Amino acid sequence: MARYLLARAGQAVFVIWAAYTISFAVLFALPSDPVAVMAGPNSSLTPEQLDAMRADLGFDRPVAEQYVTRLGAILRGDLGQSIQSREEVSHLIGQALPQTAQITAAGLGLGVLLGTALAVGASLTGWRWLRQTLMSLPPLGVSLPSYWVGLLLLQQFSFRWHVFPAIGNEGIGSIVLPAVTLALPAGALVAQLLGKSLESELRAGYVDTARAKGLGRAAVHVRHALRNAVLPTLTMVGLLVGGMLSGSVVVETVFSREGLGRLTTQAVSGQDLPLVQALVLLGATVFAVVNLLVDLLYPVVDPRITREDRRSRAPVVAGAPG
Repeated sequence: MARYLLARAGQAVFVIWAAYTISFAVLFALPSDPVAVMAGPNSSLTPEQLDAMRADLGFDRPVAEQYVTRLGAILRGDLGQSIQSREEVSHLIGQALPQTAQITAAGLGLGVLLGTALAVGASLTGWRWLRQTLMSLPPLGVSLPSYWVGLLLLQQFSFRWHVFPAIGNEGIGSIVLPAVTLALPAGALVAQLLGKSLESELRAGYVDTARAKGLGRAAVHVRHALRNAVLPTLTMVGLLVGGMLSGSVVVETVFSREGLGRLTTQAVSGQDLPLVQALVLLGATVFAVVNLLVDLLYPVVDPRITREDRRSRAPVVAGAPG
Protein backbone atom coordinates (compact mmCIF):
# COMPACT_ATOMS: atom_id res chain seq x y z
CA MET A 1 0.00 0.00 0.00
CA ALA A 2 2.86 2.40 0.79
CA ARG A 3 4.32 1.87 -2.68
CA TYR A 4 0.91 2.42 -4.25
CA LEU A 5 0.37 5.68 -2.35
CA LEU A 6 3.83 6.94 -3.32
CA ALA A 7 3.17 6.11 -6.98
CA ARG A 8 -0.16 7.94 -6.95
CA ALA A 9 1.36 10.92 -5.16
CA GLY A 10 4.15 10.99 -7.73
CA GLN A 11 1.60 11.04 -10.54
CA ALA A 12 -0.21 13.92 -8.86
CA VAL A 13 3.02 15.91 -8.56
CA PHE A 14 3.79 15.25 -12.23
CA VAL A 15 0.34 16.51 -13.27
CA ILE A 16 0.82 19.71 -11.28
CA TRP A 17 4.31 20.28 -12.71
CA ALA A 18 3.11 19.59 -16.28
CA ALA A 19 0.20 22.03 -15.89
CA TYR A 20 2.55 24.75 -14.65
CA THR A 21 5.10 24.12 -17.41
CA ILE A 22 2.52 24.11 -20.20
CA SER A 23 0.86 27.28 -18.89
CA PHE A 24 4.27 28.98 -18.66
CA ALA A 25 5.11 28.03 -22.25
CA VAL A 26 1.73 29.19 -23.59
CA LEU A 27 1.68 32.48 -21.69
CA PHE A 28 5.22 33.46 -22.62
CA ALA A 29 4.57 32.54 -26.26
CA LEU A 30 1.95 35.29 -26.50
CA PRO A 31 3.07 38.10 -28.81
CA SER A 32 1.88 40.94 -26.57
CA ASP A 33 3.83 42.56 -23.74
CA PRO A 34 2.22 42.25 -20.26
CA VAL A 35 3.98 45.41 -19.06
CA ALA A 36 2.58 47.40 -22.00
CA VAL A 37 -0.89 45.94 -21.29
CA MET A 38 -0.57 46.98 -17.64
CA ALA A 39 0.49 50.51 -18.61
CA GLY A 40 -2.43 50.88 -21.02
CA PRO A 41 -2.66 52.22 -24.58
CA ASN A 42 -2.66 55.86 -23.46
CA SER A 43 0.25 55.55 -21.05
CA SER A 44 2.63 58.48 -20.70
CA LEU A 45 5.49 56.26 -19.57
CA THR A 46 8.69 56.50 -21.55
CA PRO A 47 10.38 53.43 -23.08
CA GLU A 48 13.05 53.69 -20.39
CA GLN A 49 10.41 53.56 -17.67
CA LEU A 50 8.75 50.54 -19.28
CA ASP A 51 12.13 48.81 -19.46
CA ALA A 52 12.65 49.54 -15.76
CA MET A 53 9.27 47.96 -14.99
CA ARG A 54 10.20 44.86 -17.01
CA ALA A 55 13.46 44.60 -15.10
CA ASP A 56 11.64 45.01 -11.78
CA LEU A 57 9.21 42.21 -12.70
CA GLY A 58 11.96 40.00 -14.11
CA PHE A 59 10.67 40.00 -17.69
CA ASP A 60 14.01 41.19 -19.05
CA ARG A 61 15.69 37.86 -18.21
CA PRO A 62 15.94 34.85 -20.57
CA VAL A 63 12.80 32.72 -20.62
CA ALA A 64 14.61 29.64 -19.27
CA GLU A 65 15.94 31.65 -16.33
CA GLN A 66 12.46 33.04 -15.61
CA TYR A 67 11.03 29.52 -15.66
CA VAL A 68 13.58 28.15 -13.19
CA THR A 69 13.30 31.21 -10.93
CA ARG A 70 9.49 31.11 -10.81
CA LEU A 71 9.41 27.35 -10.31
CA GLY A 72 11.86 27.61 -7.43
CA ALA A 73 9.79 30.38 -5.83
CA ILE A 74 6.63 28.25 -6.08
CA LEU A 75 8.40 25.34 -4.42
CA ARG A 76 9.15 27.71 -1.54
CA GLY A 77 5.48 28.72 -1.38
CA ASP A 78 5.97 32.11 -3.05
CA LEU A 79 3.43 32.65 -5.85
CA GLY A 80 4.75 36.11 -6.66
CA GLN A 81 3.01 39.45 -7.07
CA SER A 82 0.17 40.42 -9.37
CA ILE A 83 1.33 42.60 -12.26
CA GLN A 84 -1.91 44.60 -12.22
CA SER A 85 -2.46 45.25 -8.51
CA ARG A 86 1.07 44.51 -7.16
CA GLU A 87 -0.58 42.52 -4.36
CA GLU A 88 0.59 39.08 -3.32
CA VAL A 89 -1.00 36.44 -5.57
CA SER A 90 -1.57 34.15 -2.58
CA HIS A 91 -3.55 36.93 -0.89
CA LEU A 92 -5.76 37.51 -3.95
CA ILE A 93 -6.49 33.80 -4.33
CA GLY A 94 -7.08 33.42 -0.59
CA GLN A 95 -9.76 36.12 -0.77
CA ALA A 96 -11.51 34.66 -3.81
CA LEU A 97 -11.23 30.93 -3.09
CA PRO A 98 -13.83 30.66 -0.27
CA GLN A 99 -16.52 32.28 -2.43
CA THR A 100 -15.94 29.85 -5.30
CA ALA A 101 -15.59 26.89 -2.93
CA GLN A 102 -19.05 27.62 -1.54
CA ILE A 103 -20.91 27.39 -4.83
CA THR A 104 -18.71 24.54 -6.12
CA ALA A 105 -19.29 22.39 -3.02
CA ALA A 106 -23.01 23.17 -2.98
CA GLY A 107 -23.33 22.55 -6.72
CA LEU A 108 -21.40 19.27 -6.55
CA GLY A 109 -23.40 17.97 -3.61
CA LEU A 110 -26.71 18.94 -5.17
CA GLY A 111 -25.70 17.52 -8.55
CA VAL A 112 -24.63 14.15 -7.09
CA LEU A 113 -27.85 13.96 -5.04
CA LEU A 114 -30.11 14.79 -7.98
CA GLY A 115 -28.23 12.55 -10.42
CA THR A 116 -28.25 9.58 -8.04
CA ALA A 117 -31.93 10.01 -7.23
CA LEU A 118 -32.82 10.21 -10.93
CA ALA A 119 -30.79 7.14 -11.90
CA VAL A 120 -32.02 5.00 -9.00
CA GLY A 121 -35.60 6.14 -9.45
CA ALA A 122 -35.51 5.29 -13.16
CA SER A 123 -34.10 1.82 -12.48
CA LEU A 124 -36.61 1.12 -9.71
CA THR A 125 -39.75 2.00 -11.60
CA GLY A 126 -41.64 -0.84 -13.21
CA TRP A 127 -43.16 1.37 -15.89
CA ARG A 128 -41.08 1.33 -19.04
CA TRP A 129 -42.39 4.65 -20.35
CA LEU A 130 -41.52 6.41 -17.07
CA ARG A 131 -38.02 4.90 -17.03
CA GLN A 132 -37.38 6.04 -20.59
CA THR A 133 -38.74 9.50 -19.81
CA LEU A 134 -36.52 9.90 -16.74
CA MET A 135 -33.41 8.69 -18.56
CA SER A 136 -34.07 11.11 -21.43
CA LEU A 137 -33.58 14.05 -19.04
CA PRO A 138 -29.77 13.75 -18.52
CA PRO A 139 -28.84 14.40 -22.18
CA LEU A 140 -31.04 17.48 -22.06
CA GLY A 141 -29.34 18.70 -18.89
CA VAL A 142 -25.87 18.20 -20.38
CA SER A 143 -26.75 20.13 -23.55
CA LEU A 144 -28.04 23.26 -21.77
CA PRO A 145 -25.45 26.09 -21.67
CA SER A 146 -24.65 27.19 -18.12
CA TYR A 147 -24.95 30.90 -18.89
CA TRP A 148 -28.43 30.36 -20.40
CA VAL A 149 -29.59 28.35 -17.38
CA GLY A 150 -28.22 31.03 -15.07
CA LEU A 151 -30.02 33.82 -16.94
CA LEU A 152 -33.30 31.88 -16.82
CA LEU A 153 -32.95 31.34 -13.07
CA LEU A 154 -32.19 35.03 -12.60
CA GLN A 155 -35.21 36.06 -14.63
CA GLN A 156 -37.61 33.79 -12.77
CA PHE A 157 -36.38 33.64 -9.18
CA SER A 158 -34.73 37.06 -8.83
CA PHE A 159 -36.44 39.54 -11.12
CA ARG A 160 -39.95 38.05 -11.22
CA TRP A 161 -40.46 36.27 -7.89
CA HIS A 162 -37.76 38.10 -5.85
CA VAL A 163 -36.91 34.92 -3.95
CA PHE A 164 -33.11 35.02 -4.26
CA PRO A 165 -30.71 37.94 -4.78
CA ALA A 166 -29.58 38.48 -8.35
CA ILE A 167 -25.98 39.48 -7.63
CA GLY A 168 -23.46 39.55 -4.83
CA ASN A 169 -21.88 37.24 -2.27
CA GLU A 170 -23.88 38.07 0.84
CA GLY A 171 -25.88 35.40 2.64
CA ILE A 172 -26.88 31.83 1.90
CA GLY A 173 -29.48 33.01 -0.60
CA SER A 174 -26.76 34.28 -2.94
CA ILE A 175 -25.34 30.73 -3.19
CA VAL A 176 -28.57 28.99 -4.27
CA LEU A 177 -28.93 30.06 -7.90
CA PRO A 178 -25.21 29.73 -8.81
CA ALA A 179 -25.14 26.29 -7.14
CA VAL A 180 -28.21 25.13 -9.06
CA THR A 181 -26.68 26.41 -12.29
CA LEU A 182 -23.56 24.30 -11.66
CA ALA A 183 -25.54 21.32 -10.36
CA LEU A 184 -27.78 20.75 -13.39
CA PRO A 185 -25.10 19.63 -15.90
CA ALA A 186 -23.17 17.82 -13.15
CA GLY A 187 -26.27 15.95 -12.01
CA ALA A 188 -27.12 15.08 -15.60
CA LEU A 189 -23.70 13.50 -16.12
CA VAL A 190 -23.97 11.53 -12.88
CA ALA A 191 -27.47 10.30 -13.77
CA GLN A 192 -26.41 9.32 -17.27
CA LEU A 193 -23.39 7.29 -16.17
CA LEU A 194 -24.97 5.79 -13.05
CA GLY A 195 -28.14 4.89 -14.96
CA LYS A 196 -26.15 3.00 -17.61
CA SER A 197 -24.07 1.26 -14.93
CA LEU A 198 -27.17 0.23 -12.99
CA GLU A 199 -28.79 -1.09 -16.15
CA SER A 200 -25.71 -3.22 -16.82
CA GLU A 201 -25.41 -4.49 -13.24
CA LEU A 202 -29.09 -5.44 -13.05
CA ARG A 203 -28.51 -7.91 -15.89
CA ALA A 204 -25.67 -9.63 -14.00
CA GLY A 205 -26.04 -13.14 -12.62
CA TYR A 206 -25.63 -12.20 -8.96
CA VAL A 207 -28.78 -10.05 -9.20
CA ASP A 208 -30.82 -13.11 -10.21
CA THR A 209 -29.28 -14.98 -7.29
CA ALA A 210 -30.24 -12.20 -4.87
CA ARG A 211 -33.80 -12.16 -6.20
CA ALA A 212 -33.99 -15.95 -5.89
CA LYS A 213 -33.11 -15.57 -2.20
CA GLY A 214 -36.26 -13.52 -1.75
CA LEU A 215 -34.80 -10.02 -1.59
CA GLY A 216 -37.12 -7.21 -2.59
CA ARG A 217 -36.64 -4.96 -5.60
CA ALA A 218 -35.34 -2.01 -3.59
CA ALA A 219 -32.91 -4.17 -1.60
CA VAL A 220 -31.48 -5.71 -4.77
CA HIS A 221 -30.97 -2.25 -6.28
CA VAL A 222 -29.47 -0.48 -3.27
CA ARG A 223 -27.55 -3.25 -1.48
CA HIS A 224 -26.22 -5.10 -4.52
CA ALA A 225 -26.45 -3.43 -7.95
CA LEU A 226 -25.81 0.13 -6.76
CA ARG A 227 -22.68 -0.89 -4.89
CA ASN A 228 -20.97 -2.02 -8.09
CA ALA A 229 -22.59 0.58 -10.34
CA VAL A 230 -21.30 3.48 -8.24
CA LEU A 231 -17.62 2.72 -8.91
CA PRO A 232 -17.36 4.38 -12.36
CA THR A 233 -19.44 7.27 -11.04
CA LEU A 234 -16.81 7.99 -8.39
CA THR A 235 -14.30 8.66 -11.14
CA MET A 236 -16.80 10.94 -12.87
CA VAL A 237 -17.32 12.92 -9.65
CA GLY A 238 -13.56 13.45 -9.39
CA LEU A 239 -13.49 14.84 -12.92
CA LEU A 240 -16.54 17.00 -12.24
CA VAL A 241 -14.70 18.99 -9.57
CA GLY A 242 -12.24 20.33 -12.13
CA GLY A 243 -15.05 21.00 -14.60
CA MET A 244 -17.08 22.88 -12.02
CA LEU A 245 -14.11 25.06 -11.09
CA SER A 246 -13.75 26.07 -14.74
CA GLY A 247 -17.53 26.50 -15.01
CA SER A 248 -17.42 28.95 -12.12
CA VAL A 249 -15.86 31.51 -14.50
CA VAL A 250 -19.13 31.72 -16.44
CA VAL A 251 -21.42 31.34 -13.44
CA GLU A 252 -19.70 34.01 -11.34
CA THR A 253 -19.81 36.37 -14.30
CA VAL A 254 -23.56 35.82 -14.76
CA PHE A 255 -24.30 36.34 -11.06
CA SER A 256 -21.65 39.06 -10.53
CA ARG A 257 -19.93 37.16 -7.74
CA GLU A 258 -16.45 37.90 -6.46
CA GLY A 259 -14.55 34.63 -6.73
CA LEU A 260 -11.98 32.70 -8.70
CA GLY A 261 -14.05 33.07 -11.86
CA ARG A 262 -14.00 36.86 -11.72
CA LEU A 263 -10.32 36.79 -10.71
CA THR A 264 -9.47 34.53 -13.66
CA THR A 265 -11.28 36.78 -16.12
CA GLN A 266 -9.41 39.83 -14.86
CA ALA A 267 -6.06 38.03 -14.86
CA VAL A 268 -6.44 36.74 -18.43
CA SER A 269 -7.71 40.03 -19.85
CA GLY A 270 -4.86 41.92 -18.19
CA GLN A 271 -2.22 39.27 -19.01
CA ASP A 272 -1.33 39.07 -15.34
CA LEU A 273 1.07 36.16 -15.85
CA PRO A 274 1.91 35.33 -12.20
CA LEU A 275 -1.78 35.35 -11.27
CA VAL A 276 -2.82 33.27 -14.29
CA GLN A 277 -0.12 30.70 -13.58
CA ALA A 278 -1.10 30.52 -9.91
CA LEU A 279 -4.74 29.91 -10.89
CA VAL A 280 -3.71 27.16 -13.31
CA LEU A 281 -1.55 25.64 -10.58
CA LEU A 282 -4.48 25.76 -8.14
CA GLY A 283 -6.81 24.05 -10.60
CA ALA A 284 -4.28 21.32 -11.34
CA THR A 285 -3.66 20.77 -7.63
CA VAL A 286 -7.36 20.44 -6.84
CA PHE A 287 -7.83 18.07 -9.78
CA ALA A 288 -4.88 15.86 -8.75
CA VAL A 289 -5.80 15.75 -5.06
CA VAL A 290 -9.47 15.00 -5.66
CA ASN A 291 -8.67 12.22 -8.11
CA LEU A 292 -6.18 10.75 -5.64
CA LEU A 293 -8.86 10.74 -2.94
CA VAL A 294 -11.37 9.14 -5.32
CA ASP A 295 -8.84 6.48 -6.19
CA LEU A 296 -8.33 5.70 -2.51
CA LEU A 297 -12.11 5.42 -1.99
CA TYR A 298 -12.38 2.52 -4.42
CA PRO A 299 -11.29 -0.21 -1.97
CA VAL A 300 -13.57 1.33 0.68
CA VAL A 301 -16.60 0.94 -1.58
CA ASP A 302 -15.55 -2.53 -2.76
CA PRO A 303 -12.76 -4.25 -0.77
CA ARG A 304 -12.36 -6.89 -3.49
CA ILE A 305 -10.56 -4.39 -5.69
CA THR A 306 -6.83 -5.09 -5.69
CA ARG A 307 -4.06 -2.60 -6.25
CA GLU A 308 -3.93 -3.60 -9.91
CA ASP A 309 -7.67 -3.04 -10.20
CA ARG A 310 -7.34 0.41 -8.71
CA ARG A 311 -4.74 1.36 -11.28
CA SER A 312 -7.10 0.42 -14.08
CA ARG A 313 -10.14 1.77 -12.21
CA ALA A 314 -12.26 -1.15 -13.37
CA PRO A 315 -14.84 -2.75 -11.03
CA VAL A 316 -14.56 -6.51 -10.53
CA VAL A 317 -17.80 -8.47 -10.40
CA ALA A 318 -17.19 -11.87 -8.89
CA GLY A 319 -20.55 -12.50 -7.30
CA ALA A 320 -23.02 -10.81 -5.04
CA PRO A 321 -21.26 -8.34 -2.71
CA GLY A 322 -21.97 -8.66 0.97
